Amino acid sequence: MQTSRFIVSTAALALLAGVSFTAAAQQKMRPGLWEHNVSFKSQSGQMEAAMAEMQKSLASMPPAQRKQMEQMMAQQGVGLGATGQSVKVCVTKEQADLDNIPQQEGCTQQVQRVDANTMKVAFSCKGGQGEPPSSGEGTVTFQGPKAYSGQFKFKTVQQGKPEQIDMAQKGRWLSDDCGAIKPMPAGR
Repeated sequence: MQTSRFIVSTAALALLAGVSFTAAAQQKMRPGLWEHNVSFKSQSGQMEAAMAEMQKSLASMPPAQRKQMEQMMAQQGVGLGATGQSVKVCVTKEQADLDNIPQQEGCTQQVQRVDANTMKVAFSCKGGQGEPPSSGEGTVTFQGPKAYSGQFKFKTVQQGKPEQIDMAQKGRWLSDDCGAIKPMPAGR
C-alpha cells in the first residue's frame, strides 16, 4: 500500500506547514481530528492508473475481504473515493500548542509567509521504508483555524522513473475527538 502511505505523508507535510504558518499569524490550528481531501494528477498517469487498479481490486474482492481491507485503511485514516483520497489525521492539543505537528521522518521544509492567510511551502524528503525521495513546493491558504486549501507540485520517482505530480488539497477540522485515529509522531 505504498500509495496510501504517500498520501498520509503528503497530508502530514501540508498539515505541518499550515500549523507553522498559523503560529506566525498569531492563530493556532484547532486540535482534534482533521480530514484532508487530496486529488493527484501525475505527468505520466502512472499514479492515477495505480489508484484505479487499487480501487478495481477492492471492488472485486469478496464482501468480507473488502470490508476487512477498508477497515484496515480506515484505522490508518485513509479512504478512497471516486474523485480522490481522504486522510484523517489526529492533532493533539500539545502538538497544536507547540506548533509541532506530524511530519514524516527524513523531511525538511521551508515556509515563507505571503500574507495573513497564505504561505509558500518548499519541502524535501529523503525517502526510505519503501518511499522514494521527493521534493516539491506549493501554496497553502487558511480560512481560519478549522480549514485550509492548497496546491502543490511534487517531484518523485515512480517505478524507477522521475515523476511530477500536481496535488490539490483541502483540509477541515472534524471533531475534538479523534476516535480510533492515533496521533502521528511529532515533527523533529
